[in-house]
Amino acid sequence: MESRLLKKRIPSDPDLTSGSIVDKVLLFAIPLMLTTMLQQLFNATDVAVVGKFASMEAMAAVGSNAPIISLLVNFFVGISVGANVLIAHNIGAREPEKAKSAVRTSMAFALAAGVFVAVLGNIIAVPIIDLLGVPAEVKDYSVTYLRIYFSGVPFIMLYNFEAAIFRSNGNTRTPLICLTIGGVFNVAANIFFVLALGMDVDGVAIATVLANVISSMMLLHFLRQEDSVIHVNVAKIRINKEDLKTILRIGLPAGLQSAVFSISNICIQSAINSLGADYMAASSAAFNIEIFAFFVVNAFTQTLVTFVGQNYGAGKYARCREVIRKTLLVSWTFTMVLSVLLLIFARPLLGLFTNEPQVIEAGLLRIKILLYFETLNVLMDNLSGAMRGLGKSLVPALTTLICVCGVRIIWVFTGFQIYHTWLSLMIVFPVSWGVNAVFIIIGYLITRNRMLPVE
Repeated sequence: MESRLLKKRIPSDPDLTSGSIVDKVLLFAIPLMLTTMLQQLFNATDVAVVGKFASMEAMAAVGSNAPIISLLVNFFVGISVGANVLIAHNIGAREPEKAKSAVRTSMAFALAAGVFVAVLGNIIAVPIIDLLGVPAEVKDYSVTYLRIYFSGVPFIMLYNFEAAIFRSNGNTRTPLICLTIGGVFNVAANIFFVLALGMDVDGVAIATVLANVISSMMLLHFLRQEDSVIHVNVAKIRINKEDLKTILRIGLPAGLQSAVFSISNICIQSAINSLGADYMAASSAAFNIEIFAFFVVNAFTQTLVTFVGQNYGAGKYARCREVIRKTLLVSWTFTMVLSVLLLIFARPLLGLFTNEPQVIEAGLLRIKILLYFETLNVLMDNLSGAMRGLGKSLVPALTTLICVCGVRIIWVFTGFQIYHTWLSLMIVFPVSWGVNAVFIIIGYLITRNRMLPVE
């Protein structure tokens, strides 16, 4: 009975290897877009609640952890791409037993890796905060938030891999449903812990962990109820060595590419910290606004991973090319529209996070600089996603490592030391994007011509 009710609530998954492309891309990408936006919106409540009802130091502490948390989440999502691609290839090639084996391996790896990172993270939390150069008045808050967040990593890891499993089968709706429920709980718990119980960063951190527990457990429940190749039998979860090798071969470079942005941002965060608490708070607030444009880009990137993965597995090379072309156009359109809207409403949105005029002005400058050049992210991320869907993750990972991380770190330790201003630090974002976009395009064209012959 429960299975039949679930099928009524959630429509059957589409065939991504035939039929029209744009409507299926939108049906797949929009739930992904909403998922990532909601996730960030719920995360932003951590900053907003402590900023409005606790203290600026508490708000700065949550913001100072953003690059570390972004590094963790992006790395996990990147590795989960390996599971997405492997399962999608097997589904496209009509190999159900291989797909089931990949699902079991993905679940086992997520659990084991999550526990390891949680333990390690709590051990090294203080050195990480010291490395970021967090001011003394903010340090204790930052350590507390980070340690609690690390404790919830097993559930974050599990959620990301579960969501990747659903995506590989063309389903982005179920993760959206689960995240929405967990996120609503997160907002309510934030307000309760901070306003009713008088907590600060510890309250919002605990709320975040509990929300991830709810979302991941709901997804696990739905995977157990599945009657397709992605069905999960908890008793049979185990690692297949060959599957794990493939997942890591694709996922590790993808995780590295995603994490490289965060690694370079950690370096930039350290530079921001050197400018003082006002700029730390401004960066935190602005990040929670401008990142919504990137989430549109990322939704179409994940769409390309699955669509290209299934069609490549099915041997439909011409359709792969068509999917990439049309998804790029749709992605660019959606991203530009949202970027314009965020620019128009940037000032009142910043006012939701802080009442300090100097913080709002600094945040406004960051938003303008980054959103004016968001189109570069469309090229970088979408073409990287297309290459990952083909099973080629190393090229985009290496170009991102060199062009993004390299340019930003060099600037922080050279130009920023001479021009020690907020403006000079923000300019490095679009410059590094532009350099990377050139090499990503070249790498994609070479990969496409080799792996997608014209039929």
